Amino acid sequence: MAPLTILVASYTDSIYTLSFDPTPSTGSPTLELLARTPVGHHPSWIASHPSNRSLIYTGLEQADGEVVAIKYGKGGIVEGGEVVARAKSGGADPCTLLVTEDELIIGNYSSGTIATLPISTSAPYILSPNTWTLSMPFEHVGRNKARQSSSHPHQIIFNPLNQTEKELLVPDLGADKVWRLAKRSDGRGGPRHVVVRGATLYTLLELTLKLAVHTFPPLPAPPTPLTSLFTLSGLPIPDTMTAAEILLPEPNASFPETFIYTSNRNDPHSEGDTIAIFSLAAGEGQPELVNEVRTGLTHVRGMAFGGDEDKYLIVGGVEGGGVKVFERIDGGKGLEEIAKLGEDVVGCPTGFLWY
Repeated sequence: MAPLTILVASYTDSIYTLSFDPTPSTGSPTLELLARTPVGHHPSWIASHPSNRSLIYTGLEQADGEVVAIKYGKGGIVEGGEVVARAKSGGADPCTLLVTEDELIIGNYSSGTIATLPISTSAPYILSPNTWTLSMPFEHVGRNKARQSSSHPHQIIFNPLNQTEKELLVPDLGADKVWRLAKRSDGRGGPRHVVVRGATLYTLLELTLKLAVHTFPPLPAPPTPLTSLFTLSGLPIPDTMTAAEILLPEPNASFPETFIYTSNRNDPHSEGDTIAIFSLAAGEGQPELVNEVRTGLTHVRGMAFGGDEDKYLIVGGVEGGGVKVFERIDGGKGLEEIAKLGEDVVGCPTGFLWY
């Protein structure tokens, strides 16, 4: 198997390019740094263009938010990228991006705004510097006054059940809601990220470390709460801990059972943060916590599946431990560390993109 390339977003000034070789001719799997591309302050989220994966977009988390377009693969070489365009994000601290064929949709965390920019796959890449901006509604201060005193959109994805009308799902940590364009579904605990499978919505609640499950019918029918589970078994939960990422890889020949993977961060345990693994063997909408894997990382923020049949999971510790690659074992019920790079090589990793 040829080495795989991984791009790494970070809380530094750069995007890193890594090479992961799962089957070297001698020895164990390897992970090495190929390049570092300076782009600006805290490029914490990266996303590729849907029809031209050599074109990558990132958001710079700063008060005067910016988005940056980066071109990779010049001359067939993937390692380093070239910044080809910049524009204002339409708000403060852009933390999430959704890239369509001709539009960049931006979630600005601190200003509570959603913005859009017209884009193309050729120069000038960002066609206009002027964003269309929507200020997210906000009704009342939430339980966590420090984190829920205003709207904080934390992710933007298309509703996979409504591709025709391109309905957006926007978890809003500050407003305690998952927005469906003009419609919304109430939640508790600060929704951060979501995944959808079948007619079920799974929401990771950052502030309470819970996986909330709702029915997810077509509009205008409202969702119905089904259950919520903690993403770790050890209680009580330290006040400093939060949840971060949720992944639901498609079943395949090697991993026929469906699992949900969520990350917890700021665990005071000496072996670092955990990744919780939930099985859906009991049926859609019925997750069961079946494993908790210690990562040896501190403040696990981002993780992503890649490789043949999503066999590998790359994970990073923003505040310690660097970057690690885990291999799925036991049919997906477990994870085994197989390669790593220290924090002295890759600083403050926040997100990943298998290239």
